[in-house]
Amino acid sequence: MRAAFILTLLLTASQLFAQQKFTWKGYVKDSLSGETLINASILVNSENRGVATNQYGYFSITLPAGNYKLIFSFVGYTPKVIDADFSKDVSQDILLVPTAAAMQDVVVTTAAQKRLNNVKSAQMGQVDLSINTVKSLPAFMGETDILKTLQLLPGVRNAGEGNSGFYVRGGGPDQNLILLDEAVVYNSGHLFGFFSVFNSDAVKNLSLIKGGMPPQYGGRLSSVIDIAMKEGNVNKTQVDAGIGLIASRFSIQGPIIKNKASYIISARRTYIDVLMQPFIKKSSSYYGSGYYFYDLNAKVNYQISNNDHLYLSGYFGRDKFKFNNALRSFSTTIPWGNSTATFRWNHSFSKKLFSNVSLIYNDYKFDFLGKQDDFKIGLSSGIKDWSAKADVDYFASTSHKIKFGGQYIYHTFFPSVASGSQDSIVFAPANTQRKFANEFGLYIQDDWDVTNHIKINYGVRFSAFQQVGPYTAFTTDANGNKLDSTVYNRGRNVKTYSGFEPRITIRYGVNNNSSIKASVTRNLQYIHLVSNAGTTLPTDIWVPSTYRVQPQDGILYAAGYFRNFASNMFETSLEVYYKTMKHQIEYKEGYTPGLADPEESFVFGKGWSYGSELFINKVKGRLTGWVGYTLSWTWRRFPALNEGNKYPSKYDRRHDLSIVGIYELSSKWKLSSTFVFGTGNATSLPERFYFVDGTLTQEFSTINAYRMKPYHRLDLAATYTPKQKKPRKYKGSWVFSIYNAYSRQNPYFYYFDQDGSLTDGSLKVSAKQVSLFPIIPAITWNVRF
Repeated sequence: MRAAFILTLLLTASQLFAQQKFTWKGYVKDSLSGETLINASILVNSENRGVATNQYGYFSITLPAGNYKLIFSFVGYTPKVIDADFSKDVSQDILLVPTAAAMQDVVVTTAAQKRLNNVKSAQMGQVDLSINTVKSLPAFMGETDILKTLQLLPGVRNAGEGNSGFYVRGGGPDQNLILLDEAVVYNSGHLFGFFSVFNSDAVKNLSLIKGGMPPQYGGRLSSVIDIAMKEGNVNKTQVDAGIGLIASRFSIQGPIIKNKASYIISARRTYIDVLMQPFIKKSSSYYGSGYYFYDLNAKVNYQISNNDHLYLSGYFGRDKFKFNNALRSFSTTIPWGNSTATFRWNHSFSKKLFSNVSLIYNDYKFDFLGKQDDFKIGLSSGIKDWSAKADVDYFASTSHKIKFGGQYIYHTFFPSVASGSQDSIVFAPANTQRKFANEFGLYIQDDWDVTNHIKINYGVRFSAFQQVGPYTAFTTDANGNKLDSTVYNRGRNVKTYSGFEPRITIRYGVNNNSSIKASVTRNLQYIHLVSNAGTTLPTDIWVPSTYRVQPQDGILYAAGYFRNFASNMFETSLEVYYKTMKHQIEYKEGYTPGLADPEESFVFGKGWSYGSELFINKVKGRLTGWVGYTLSWTWRRFPALNEGNKYPSKYDRRHDLSIVGIYELSSKWKLSSTFVFGTGNATSLPERFYFVDGTLTQEFSTINAYRMKPYHRLDLAATYTPKQKKPRKYKGSWVFSIYNAYSRQNPYFYYFDQDGSLTDGSLKVSAKQVSLFPIIPAITWNVRF
C-alpha cells in the first residue's frame, strides 16, 4: 500500500508538471524607430495556433512547458523565428526589421511569410492599410490622403468629385466612426471636404472595419476607421518634410529619454491664400479674399516600467475661408475645425491581463459670418465631448482571447444657431440653448478557436443614452406656435434610450487556403448628422437623440468566401450583405435654416441596402495592387417625403469599380496608377417649366428620380528616389502625379439656364453641367534627415 501510495504521488506530480504552463508577454516593435506594431502575428511551430498583438502592440502567449518555435511576423517586415524554452515566464519585447532595411541577399523561407489572416481570422470586412501604400498612390494636387485611399476599396464610395467624405454599404457619412488615437473626429475634411484632416506623416496605422463590427466599438451603424498616430522614434531624431503644389509638411520626432520616452510633432499648412495674392490687388473689389487650412499633430510617450506606459497625444486643425466683394459691399468668413486630446495609460496587471485607460477630449465647431451693407448674419453649430474609457485584454490561452471594457461620454451639442442685425436692430437667436447628454457603453467579447476549422468572434455591447438638462421643451400646435413649456434643470433626465447590441462572426476553414465567414451585428447610434440638400451653405449639424428624435437602429447580415491563391500571392474575397436602418433623419421639404430649433423641421423614416463585393489583392512581387468591385442598392422611405414611396438614397450607386496598381520599376523608380468607375449619383431634376407673373418656375421630379452621367477617372504617379553615391545625412525623393489623366469632365451638379426672350418667343431653357477638375499635374519633393 505504501508503494502504491508513493507511485500514485509520483504519477500525479508528473501529470501536474506536464500540465504546467508558462507565459511570454511583451510588445512587438519596429527595430529602427521603436514604434509598436498593431496586429502583428505570433505563430507556434508554423501551426494554426497563435495570437496577435492588440491595438497597442502588446501580446501574451501561454503554452504548456516545452520547447517551441515562435514565428513573429508583420506585413512589410522580415519575419523573426525564435527557439523558445517555455520553462518559466518571460517578459521580453520583439524587434522586427522593416523589409526595405533588411539585406537583399537574405532569403527568408519560413511559414511566417504567409499572409493567412485573410482566411484564418474570424473578422469580416476589415482592411489594414500600410501608410507606405497610401503614400505610393497618385494624390489629388500632390496631397496624400488616407481617406481617399479607403474610397478605392469595395463597399466604400466617395461623396463626390475630390471629396474626402465617404459612404459605407449604403450608410450616411455620420454612420462612420472615425477615431484618431481613440478620439472621435466629427469633421474629417479640409477645403469643404476636398482633403482629409489626417496628415500621413503623423499616422502609424489605419484600419477599416465595414462588417462584423467588434463590440468594443459603438455609436455608429456602418463602419469604424481606427487611426493610430506615430509614437515617435525612441532611438534617434528624425525629420521629414515635403513641399507640394498647394501645401507643405514638416515633422520632427525623436527620443526624450533613449528607449524610454519619445515625441513627435507634425504640422501642415496650405498656401493657397499666398498664391492668390498676386491675382488680387489692393485695388480689386475682391481684395482680402482667400482660403487656407492648417493642422498640427503632437504626441509624447513615456515607458515608466515594463508594466506601465503613458501616452499624451493631440490634434488641432482649422480651415478659414474669406470672400470679399467691395462692389456689392458683401463679405463672408467661414472658419471651422477640430481639436482632440487623448491621455492613455497602458498597464500589465499580470502575465495574461493587459489594460488601457483613456481620458479623451474632442471639439468640433463651424461658423458662418456674412455681412452686406448694414446687415449681418451669423450661423454656427458644433459638438464637444469629454469621455473616459477602459479596455481590458485577457489572453486566456491560444484558443481564447477575451476583451471587455466600458466608456462614458458627456456630450454638449451646439445647435444650428442663427443670429443677425440690421442697423441698430439685433435679431436674437431663438435656439441658443445648448443640449446635453450622457452616453454609456459596456461590452465583452471572446475570440474563440473552437477547432482547427471553426473560429468564432462573439460578444455583446450594452449602450445607453440620456438627454439631460438644462433644457426647455416646448409644446406646439399644428402651425408651430408654442403653447406650453417644460423646464428641466441641470442634470435632470429628459429622455433615456438603451439597448443590447449582440455581435457574432463565425469562420469555417475549408482548408489552409480558403474559408467561409458569416456575421450578424446590431448597432445603435444616438447622435446624428442632418444634411440640408436644399441650400449651398454648409449647414450640416450634429444633433442628439431627444424626446423627439429616436436613435438609429441598424442590423447588418453578411457572408463571404475568402481564398488565397499562388502561395498567398493573391488574397481574394466575395462578400454579400443586407442592412436595415431604422429612424433615419432628413429635413422636411422646403426647409431653410432659421431661428427655430431645427428639430422642428425633421422628418423620420427608414432605409435598407444590399449588395455584393469582390476584392482581389496582389500582395507579392514587383507589381502589387488590387481590384475592387461593388454591386449594390440603397433605398429610403419617409412617410413625409416623396408621397411615402421608396426612393434611391443619394448614397446609392449601382456599380463601383476600382483598379489600383503599384510597380517597382527599379531601385530608383516606383510607378502607380488608379482607375475608378461608378454609376452616376442619384439626383432630382425639374421636369416642367412654366411662368407665374412673368417669372420662370420649375416643377421638380420625385426624389432622386434621375442619374448623373457615370463617373470615371485615371490617375498616374511616379516616385523617383535618387541613388546616393556617398552616405548623406538626408534622403530625398520626388513624386510626380497626374490627377484625371484624360481630363474627364465628370458632373459635379446640373443647373438650368435661360437663353432668349419671352416676349419674342425665343426663350429656351437648357441643362448645363458643372465640372470641377480637369487634368491636374502636381509635383512634390519629400526629404528625410
